[in-house]
Amino acid sequence: MNVVIKTGGKQYRVSEGDKLEVETLDAAPGDKIKFSEVLLVRDGINLEIGAPLVEGAKVTATVLAHGRGEKIRIVKFKRRKQYRRQMGHRQNFTRVEITGIDRG
Repeated sequence: MNVVIKTGGKQYRVSEGDKLEVETLDAAPGDKIKFSEVLLVRDGINLEIGAPLVEGAKVTATVLAHGRGEKIRIVKFKRRKQYRRQMGHRQNFTRVEITGIDRG
C-alpha cells in the first residue's frame, strides 16, 4: 500500500517499512508520531484521492534520530568588481520509519 503524506511543507510517497528524512519534528528518538495529512491512498487496484485530504486516513511512524544534512555552498560573485561572498548551510532533519498505515 502506497500513500502520499504532507509534512514540513513537502510531500512524500511512502509505504510501510520505509525510512525517510523529513523536516525537523518536535519528538524524541523512539517516540511514535502520526501524520494525519494524507493526500492519496493506493492499494494495488483501488486509488483514493483526497480533496484535499483523505478522510480518516493516518500514517504512524517511529522517530529514529535527528541529524543535519550535508553542507551546501552558497557563492555570490560579480566579475571584474572584486566581489565574492561564500556561505554554507546544513539543514536539520528527523529520520523516521513508517510503521503503519490506517485507511480509517
